[in-house]
Amino acid sequence: MIVRTQFFRFLLLALSVFLPAGAVLQAAGGITLYTPYTSISVPPGESIDYSVEVRNDGSVVRNVDLRVTGLPEGWEATLKAGGYLIRQISVLPGEKKTLSFQVNVPLKVDKGNHSFRLVATNYDALTLVVNVSEQGTFKTEFTSDQANMEGHSDFNFTFSTKLKNQTGVKQMYSLRAGTPRGWNVVFKPNYKQATAVEVEPGQTANISVEIKPPHAIEAGTYRIPVQAVNSATSAEMDLEVVITGSYEMELTTPNGLLSAKTTAGKEKRIELLLKNTGSGELENVIFRAASPRNWDVQFTPDTVAHLKPGENAGVYATITAADKAIPGDYVTRITARTPEASSEASFRISVKTPLLWGWLGILIIVAIIGLIYYLFRKYGRR
Repeated sequence: MIVRTQFFRFLLLALSVFLPAGAVLQAAGGITLYTPYTSISVPPGESIDYSVEVRNDGSVVRNVDLRVTGLPEGWEATLKAGGYLIRQISVLPGEKKTLSFQVNVPLKVDKGNHSFRLVATNYDALTLVVNVSEQGTFKTEFTSDQANMEGHSDFNFTFSTKLKNQTGVKQMYSLRAGTPRGWNVVFKPNYKQATAVEVEPGQTANISVEIKPPHAIEAGTYRIPVQAVNSATSAEMDLEVVITGSYEMELTTPNGLLSAKTTAGKEKRIELLLKNTGSGELENVIFRAASPRNWDVQFTPDTVAHLKPGENAGVYATITAADKAIPGDYVTRITARTPEASSEASFRISVKTPLLWGWLGILIIVAIIGLIYYLFRKYGRR
């Protein structure tokens, strides 16, 4: 019996010399780590969930300390059992415990094999190999073939953009725009209005971006930043809107009255008010009139060289009625025009009989009455 005991001690000593320390400890302690999938292939960004068995083939309870070694930079690993994060697990003799070993492969990772170890300290080590199937990156591209557009303030600017997911997993992007108050930006992935879009790995989503400027915004160049973001990756670009200005004007009078009185053959001076109601500067505004036959209309000045947005200009129209115009109402249409815009005002001109003719008419009437009276006196008694 003594001889057999000494033989086993000698055999154990020989094994400790010729075998690795881990193997000796495993044999001595009876703890084995096991998972069926020790080498797998996944894309970047994948989450791997290993089911690992901790077996106790010994005759006593073992408290096993667990740790991960050799995990590549940027990778994350967690050990769970019974719903808890663990660092140590206790296993009864002849039994086994199952734990969840989760490894998160980052999006930004090199293609190829990556290895690491799950170690049961002083007992066993489980070597695992992950083959990353493609080069990974966090990169997302948000681009447009035409990022600059020009038009009036009442123009709807529609940009065609592309959002490319260059990560290794499907991404849900939130779509945002940084615009000042009054601007309206609408995203339409696949022609449907939305505030988010889902893009498969390596795929591209076509997104229409519609931009509506505020009413009567000043002419100029405006930068509109748009973004596609989530917690893992994001991309942004600047869309540029060039407002050339809206060209609008209003022709009226200072008091808004569009009527006047005059006498045949006489001049009537009417004060006009030209308003620039658009957002672009008006240049070389000319005035024209459509009046009754033999009437004459002159403007002072006849051209307004420059009129900035929101400004007004005073112009005088001198209207001369025809010498033989009979009493009544006449319409004269006055137009202010540039190549970009125009405005028209219709004036009702009431023509009165000249005062001389009025007095002459009265004298004729008096003369006729006097003549009738004379004839009545002279011949009335006969």
